[in-house]
Amino acid sequence: MVEDLLPENLRRILAAQQAEDDGIAAQLEDMAVAADHRKSMELSRRRALLARTLEPLSELQRCAHELTGLAELIASGDPELVAMAKAERPTLDARARELAEAIVRALVTGEEAAISSFMLEVRMGVGGDEAALWAGEVFEMYRALAARRGWRFELVETKPGDAGGLTHAIASVEGTGAFAALQFEGGTHQVKRVPATEAQGRIHTSTATVAIMPEPEEVDAALDPAEVKEMVTTAQGPGGQNVNKVATAVHLIHLPTGLEVRMQETRSQGQNREKAWRLLRARVYELRKREADLKRSAERRSMIGSGDRAEKIRTYRFKEGICVDHRVEQSFSLQKLLAGDLDALLDALAAKDVAERLAGM
Repeated sequence: MVEDLLPENLRRILAAQQAEDDGIAAQLEDMAVAADHRKSMELSRRRALLARTLEPLSELQRCAHELTGLAELIASGDPELVAMAKAERPTLDARARELAEAIVRALVTGEEAAISSFMLEVRMGVGGDEAALWAGEVFEMYRALAARRGWRFELVETKPGDAGGLTHAIASVEGTGAFAALQFEGGTHQVKRVPATEAQGRIHTSTATVAIMPEPEEVDAALDPAEVKEMVTTAQGPGGQNVNKVATAVHLIHLPTGLEVRMQETRSQGQNREKAWRLLRARVYELRKREADLKRSAERRSMIGSGDRAEKIRTYRFKEGICVDHRVEQSFSLQKLLAGDLDALLDALAAKDVAERLAGM
């Protein structure tokens, strides 16, 4: 039964995971490991990740055992037992297939599941004031999604547009499955609509760009503080006497890559420093991960989309009330998406990604 639902290559991976889990369990019983808080936490996190595949596998094996028992009852020829077994079998069959699909999804998305938080960055693209308005709506779309799913959505930095909306906004998003759900949202989001300021009723095209920058547990290792130049300056722009005269803004430059972060969102130098370092770590990690991914599997990234902000991933068409995602070539309700209901769209992207990863295994 398990052999019928899971290919041999996946069964080998699961067997290796089971052996790893057994080894971790043995290590956690060692008093020396138990006394090492960091080591025990690391092992516990790894075991929790393995449980995403091994727990449904255990249930699948129980289902397979029960189905074998039902097959024996059907073969017995006893009319009453045969009727009972045939009545129970469809439910067990369906459950076994659900479990197998869950195992496959967990196997190919394990790396993403280990990332619990990320930086979401939205910037206005082409289109002037209308682009800033659009960037603000895109940012609010993700805020609404986070609220629906119970994720923490913490503002890191926002810069309003001259006529409303946002020229630039960053938020820290944290929650179970958050990064796995939104990992493919990076790219150019194009809108086609009649702006409120358009007297002629002509449809304009504007864009906003989105970046998704993971903050995994190992993100601290991605950045050597010795490679960062830090400067503390007065804040720039409007904000009153304190903003312009007190040195609270933090400017960081990562010397090896040239990446820069300037943070002046709050009046606290300490808070600005903490936010600036988090953002710089995420940007350096994203850059290095992108380079590694390109070397490892350029062809796979071209299938689902690289997530690069230069790539147009979606068009929002207000006249038709639809949104077209160009990776899955499907249309979705514009009204639902802007209200934060991205479930159908994200499921379609995830299904495509799983299929492509399986094909490459």
